[in-house]
Amino acid sequence: MNSHNRLTSAFLLAFLLPACLVAQNPNANHANKFEQLETILPPPNDYRAWDGAPGPEYWQQRCDYDIECTLDTKEQRLDGTELITYYNQSPQTLRYLWLQLDENQHSPENDNQYFDPSAIKPVMSEKDLRNLEPAEGKDKYGHKIEAVTDANGKPLQYMINQTMMRVELPEPLKPGMSFSFRVDWHYYLVDRISLMNLLGESSRATSLARGGYEFFPDDGNYLYTITQWYPRLCLYSDFTGWQTNQFTGRGEFALTFGNFVVKMTVPADHMVGSTGECLNYSTVLTPTQMGRWKKALTAEAPVEIVTLEEAKKAEKAKPAQETKTWIFKADNVRDFAWTASRKFVWDAMPHTTEAGKRVMCMSYYGKEAYPIYSRYSTKAVAHTLNIYSKYSIPYPYPAAISVEAANGMEYPMICFNPGRAEEDGTYTEMAKHQAISVIIHEVGHNYFPMIINSDERQWAWFDEGINSFVQFLAEREFDNDYEPWSGPAHLITDYMALPKEALEPIMTNSENILDYFANAYRKPATALNILRETILGRELFDYAFREYCRRWAFKHPTPADFFRTMEDASGVDLDWFWRGWFYTTDAVDISLDSINWYKVDLENNPQKQDYTATIQKREKPFEDLSKIRNREAGMKSEVDKDPALRDFYTDYEPWNTEDSLVQMPLKLFEETYSEKEKKQLFSDKNYYELFFSNKGGLVMPVILEWTFEDGTTEIERVPVQVWRHNEKQFSKVFVKDKVVTAIRLDPYRETADIDESNNNWPVREVPSRFQVFKAHKEGKVTNPMQKARP
Repeated sequence: MNSHNRLTSAFLLAFLLPACLVAQNPNANHANKFEQLETILPPPNDYRAWDGAPGPEYWQQRCDYDIECTLDTKEQRLDGTELITYYNQSPQTLRYLWLQLDENQHSPENDNQYFDPSAIKPVMSEKDLRNLEPAEGKDKYGHKIEAVTDANGKPLQYMINQTMMRVELPEPLKPGMSFSFRVDWHYYLVDRISLMNLLGESSRATSLARGGYEFFPDDGNYLYTITQWYPRLCLYSDFTGWQTNQFTGRGEFALTFGNFVVKMTVPADHMVGSTGECLNYSTVLTPTQMGRWKKALTAEAPVEIVTLEEAKKAEKAKPAQETKTWIFKADNVRDFAWTASRKFVWDAMPHTTEAGKRVMCMSYYGKEAYPIYSRYSTKAVAHTLNIYSKYSIPYPYPAAISVEAANGMEYPMICFNPGRAEEDGTYTEMAKHQAISVIIHEVGHNYFPMIINSDERQWAWFDEGINSFVQFLAEREFDNDYEPWSGPAHLITDYMALPKEALEPIMTNSENILDYFANAYRKPATALNILRETILGRELFDYAFREYCRRWAFKHPTPADFFRTMEDASGVDLDWFWRGWFYTTDAVDISLDSINWYKVDLENNPQKQDYTATIQKREKPFEDLSKIRNREAGMKSEVDKDPALRDFYTDYEPWNTEDSLVQMPLKLFEETYSEKEKKQLFSDKNYYELFFSNKGGLVMPVILEWTFEDGTTEIERVPVQVWRHNEKQFSKVFVKDKVVTAIRLDPYRETADIDESNNNWPVREVPSRFQVFKAHKEGKVTNPMQKARP
């Protein structure tokens, strides 16, 4: 074992430990990792308070919509007219309004068609070469504004700037006033699957393919996802004014709460699922379907309102020439989306909230997804509402819908997810888990950002990362053996270990992130799980997180409000955590550099005694801390409670556990002092001086696992504040009653340490010895500078 700075043989034991800690400080490196964030965060004001809560003068706007639209399935075109009523609840007088025209992301007038770099590679596919060319026919896509008038039909002046439209008000809109106006428009739907296939596997491809249609050549049918489809008001807030950052497909939405009444006219053989509650099921459903719907309202398991056989029959029938108009109403939502197809199976079941309110959980899916969706989708929706309500607020809306549409995207009360089986009806474990994970994730977006309404255009992590974190909690309460895509700390180390030029802080603007999934989803989810499991503990974290959700439900929070609320409600200063994890690209790499092992000499003439210790080392599948604590708490997952959710993959265990024996030579020492007194006081004491360094930059608590000679282990946690005087290195002495045979840093892999090779220290060398002498009666120490003799 290394012998760093030997402890003096003449120190009193009572003074030994403080002295060795102070000894490291002459070369201390104290920077800013523990300084407060107030120089970075926006200052509190009457709108947003010091404690992270809405201030006494907090305000937000409101916008109501009355929309009528028609889906033309021959021309693949959507025509609409809308009456918009905007309420100015701000203290400012407004002279114009800004609207989003998100469909213009497909227009050649939009910068996002040109701003991505490109290059010639040594080998290029046909797809690569086609991506270098302007897409054909793009000039027909995007919103075509036919008229903008006031409520009486008088034309209003307007100007379109790519995905934004400014409408001039005929007179200033003063605080407390409202203004109603109409917009008539149409646009052609994009073939979103072909677009996604053309662009390949990329976040941009997925972002451009949210809304439009999917064509099924095998049966000649279409599935429509009507999203970000109507001209809608931009967010106007106290922290950004008008949010007019262009929509490029990545940074998503910043929207205003309001009430919607929407009438959708579609072919009579199409089923419609939508944000809100349907007001006319009795006229658009058959009597048989209506009877099934009424049965579903009180069912304990999903009821098929449209069966698989009926869906197959509908997709084979001659297309209907008649139309039906579906009417949906949604209150206090920030957006509205819907779907239509004659391919749909539709099932539903109720979920009851803590307040006794009924929420209809529903799924719409084609025959291609039936093996997975009929078994898991609606149950996953209900499970998501149950778990998210547990950690945030009770679900406030009357419905939650999962639509199988080959990829994922979220809107209030409705989301689109993947989940198709093989042609023979079988499915892989990956397909099953992908479906369940994305359903939980997208349904979870009802809370973040649909209810806790953050500005996605600025901060992607603020909804994606928080939602991915709660998704992890929900997955583990669905099945404690569920393998998540984020949450456990060790899953993010591959990203955090990348070179600095490949990284950005979490707080980076949505448009500027290199690895969008890692930075906006995985890293913040991991950070929050570490905050819950390692920094605060579950009780403090869960209380503070629920308080944040309660404070900001149906409002517009900023990251500063979240940071301040979590500190205020937990009573813990977390500025070091926010600074390191969210504002830097530092990584966790704490190294256990060396160890000194000391024992008190118990005889005047010490003799060395050699022996060999046998240590049993067990190799077994790694279990992260969240899984262990869930099991210890006796948590019953959905898979435990519902045998119908179990399949071949649930119980499959592709691993073996083997024991190995390792022999380790060690040394013991004998007395050098009054035998009777020394044995009484110090015979069982072992002093281990550990030297740590911070190689990654992020300060974190130090978690140690001690393995003792008798085979027992002990977990010891050193608070993060141990780094506050020296952010690069420190030493600390630990006193143990048993001989240590191994030390492991971060045994549960809970801090996201990127290099585990420097986390272990086998005790292999002879320990150094020091001698304890009696102090003089005056309290002086004899020979304080003498080094311990080996």
